[in-house]
Amino acid sequence: MNMRERVPRETAAVAENSSRTILVSRVRSGSTAVAFFCALTFLVACTSTPPKPAETKPEVKAPELLTGRAAFYKTYVAARSYAADVKPFRIESVPTSEANGHDGKATIWRVSYASAAQRGVKPYIWSGSNLPDAPTRGISPGNEDVYNPSNASTQVFDPAFLKIDTDQAFTEAQKHGGDKLLETDANLPILYICDWNHNTNVLIWHVIYGGSRDAAKLTVAINASSGEFVRVEK
Repeated sequence: MNMRERVPRETAAVAENSSRTILVSRVRSGSTAVAFFCALTFLVACTSTPPKPAETKPEVKAPELLTGRAAFYKTYVAARSYAADVKPFRIESVPTSEANGHDGKATIWRVSYASAAQRGVKPYIWSGSNLPDAPTRGISPGNEDVYNPSNASTQVFDPAFLKIDTDQAFTEAQKHGGDKLLETDANLPILYICDWNHNTNVLIWHVIYGGSRDAAKLTVAINASSGEFVRVEK
């Protein structure tokens, strides 16, 4: 008789049941540990803050420069919303530190219009400037004023007469004393004003060498329709 046969059946059954209980208990303990680990991992994943993306600064646009004729046509479209019969009477560059005008370009242009129907005058400004005190980029309307057709300073002209741009006017003005001035002062600012000469019935570009018309060292008049030299005004 072997030892297994000697063990009573009841004792063997108890031992077998105990083994099963221990095995089930271990399996349950392992499952509980796995479940706990999974829950902890899920909790950490949910509560952890994702890394913030690197902040990117908005790109700063460079100042935009336009010639006088190009800026005029940009404002002309906006001015016709003020009145369908508007006509310009003055185009002028505004001096800034962003452009010296040596290529006929500026970052700010002011174009003044008159409307007989509205009996008013109204300026429109084109700006491509980044300066903090400059007008907002694009087209901005100014304040309306009363229009007096007999006023010599508000003599309107037909845009069809404006055939010569400021870069061409600058090139011609250089031949009549402008080049000498820039040789001695390479940073001398140049301004541009376009208006109608009611005495000669000619549209004129005034190429102004200096910070203002009153303080100009030289002003050269160029025919804005033909590009021909008219005279030295100062």
